[in-house]
Amino acid sequence: MGDFGSTPAVYSARPRITLDGTARPVLAAEGLLTLLVEETTDGLYRCEATFGNWGPSGDGAPNFAFFDRQTFDFGTRIVLEAGAGGSAAQLFDGVITGLEAHYPNARPPELTVLAEDRLQDLRMTRRTRTFEDVTTEDVLNQVASEHGLQAVLDVPAEPSYAVLAQVNQSDLAFLRDRVRSVDAEVWITGDTLYAQRRSDRREDEVTLTYGQGLREFSVLADLAHQCTAFVVSGWDSEAKERITGRADAHAVQGETDGGESGPAILQDAFGDRIEQMVHTVPFTEAEARPHAEAAFRQRARRFVEGRGVALGDARLRVGARVTLRGLGRLFNGAYTVVGVQHTFDIPTGFRTRFDVQRPAIDVP
Repeated sequence: MGDFGSTPAVYSARPRITLDGTARPVLAAEGLLTLLVEETTDGLYRCEATFGNWGPSGDGAPNFAFFDRQTFDFGTRIVLEAGAGGSAAQLFDGVITGLEAHYPNARPPELTVLAEDRLQDLRMTRRTRTFEDVTTEDVLNQVASEHGLQAVLDVPAEPSYAVLAQVNQSDLAFLRDRVRSVDAEVWITGDTLYAQRRSDRREDEVTLTYGQGLREFSVLADLAHQCTAFVVSGWDSEAKERITGRADAHAVQGETDGGESGPAILQDAFGDRIEQMVHTVPFTEAEARPHAEAAFRQRARRFVEGRGVALGDARLRVGARVTLRGLGRLFNGAYTVVGVQHTFDIPTGFRTRFDVQRPAIDVP
């Protein structure tokens, strides 16, 4: 499918706004000045929407439009959608957490609405506690339940931990640490918490061609921070023996799409470059190996990193698989989206800036 195959030739670039379940077409059409919606692999979605804040008041005289808190208030649920045809999708679903006023010199006053998705509940809850005889899935289920969230999880059942400690961490930071240790990512949609490995995660699949939907792109394949193997060491206090977990290029082979990975190229060009992880202390072999594999994959995926600007496409979100064309043999092909900024303003309309990664380049 081409870049425009499912999108009308002409459509409104303005996002659609819903507040507490009520559509606000006039607010979107006449009040919205700029919009930023941002998502990263850390999971937390944020939104900044700026509106003109001057107009007729109740008595007909010009006054501040939104300071009565009837339209925008703390805790109000805001949902944004954009696009048309097959590229139409939800941009954001969250709650208002901040109101910021601007009083420019040469134009009317403005109000910027700041919002975050439901993960802000977890970000604002800090605890010190322990979990005993649990897996990563057990911890995710417990934290989701504590915040009234449904959990849809696809994470490894092993290893099992005798004790896990959450020490002066927010629930969100603690969950991020846990899922990274098993090579997974956490995010939220509506009231559902998701966790899944990146290699298994599949949002929408999008195709972009340079000069069409893809307006700008820059990309770098860099061996400077690659390694040929990752080793994690620890001590088994019961067996009184050393623990070692090791991962090499085979750990990322399933994500190369037939290309040549950064670790494999590094091995051929410069020989062994082995890294030792010292900031984690596994207590069993079952803990050491997943730690090593997760760290190795996270490093290998940064071999090829790119940043692009596309015509606004709400389907581009973290976890989406985007196929890029028109870049030449070395950099054509599939990438995973790891960061997104959807923007709207009156001069340029709806644009999507995105960051991508992949662990390999085409085989010559």
